[in-house]
Amino acid sequence: MDTLTVWWDDAADGATNMAADESLAAEAERTGGLLVRVYGWTRTTVSLGAFQRLDDARGIPEIAGIPLVRRPSGGGAIVHGSDLTYAAAVPKSHAFGVSPQAFYDALHAAMADVVTGCGLTVRPYAAGDEGPEVAGAEEPFFCFDRRSPGDLVAASSDAAEGRPPKLMGSAQRRLAGVVLQHGSLLVRPNTDVTGAARHRSAEELCARPLPPPLDLARTWVRRIASSLGGAPTERGSFVGGRAVDVDARASRFRDDRWTARR
Repeated sequence: MDTLTVWWDDAADGATNMAADESLAAEAERTGGLLVRVYGWTRTTVSLGAFQRLDDARGIPEIAGIPLVRRPSGGGAIVHGSDLTYAAAVPKSHAFGVSPQAFYDALHAAMADVVTGCGLTVRPYAAGDEGPEVAGAEEPFFCFDRRSPGDLVAASSDAAEGRPPKLMGSAQRRLAGVVLQHGSLLVRPNTDVTGAARHRSAEELCARPLPPPLDLARTWVRRIASSLGGAPTERGSFVGGRAVDVDARASRFRDDRWTARR
């Protein structure tokens, strides 16, 4: 089904957000089509990739005392609270679900169009942009220090960092019949963290003031829907309509056995 349904959720804690995203994947498998959930965070929270070590997070002083939640998707850790966070789910039979890169590229290309229209020039990162990879090199802990093909990076290098800042990245969990993708556009600097946990934001790099994050998101989902030949179907709260299911799933994401599984 070449349709897009989007839900706009209020801010929630990490476990509730991850539970809702997992429920979104189940809904996509049941109904078909592309489903998107845009949401916020009740407080600054670090989401760990599914395969990251908890001990690594605990060894970073800049995020000490900040709540942690482990995502079901992979990738690096993200400091949420000043970003535009989304979850998207699509059946593997969908054009966006046939390969990991197809889903990344479709959603990132739409956002590239949006922010370029706001005065911020970005481009997709390509493998080899920063020279050959070092075999066996350990991935940086934070998502916005990593680079993967299709990530959105600024068009020019940052003087302090010596390479283009990364502004949007996504990570996936490919299940039996559906793909769940998490993504983040770093809209503003997060004032709750410093040092290694703080990254250059779109707001800091844009030549003129950016629209509010929800306005960016609404334009973005319209671009995605247009690429499918239609307009988005907009809903209210995904969590509000599925409170029992989301609450049941959230208990696992609050459980230390899940958070410390690696």
